[in-house]
Amino acid sequence: MAHFAKIENNLVTQVVVVNNEVLKDENGIEQESIGSQFCADLFGGTWIQTSYNNNFRGRYAGIGNTYDAVLDVFIEPKCHDEAVLDEATYQWICTNEAHTIKE
Repeated sequence: MAHFAKIENNLVTQVVVVNNEVLKDENGIEQESIGSQFCADLFGGTWIQTSYNNNFRGRYAGIGNTYDAVLDVFIEPKCHDEAVLDEATYQWICTNEAHTIKE
């Protein structure tokens, strides 16, 4: 199964599951663009594939995550305002004394 996230103003607002057969082109090769168009035709909007196993785009998209088109990753909401994004993992590092855990 393939998973697609609806992106509105760079925010994930919905995530759906699509049968892999829907993604196949005339040669039987899965194409993200076909799945994105399928979702757009069915639900409207802009759709980006996400990996349930975190194999690409940083992580599995969750509702409320941000999609960064430049980095081509999904980023979880900040744990607090002073958090710094780790550019290697695309996870927030909480540097505030009250928030010392790595998200």
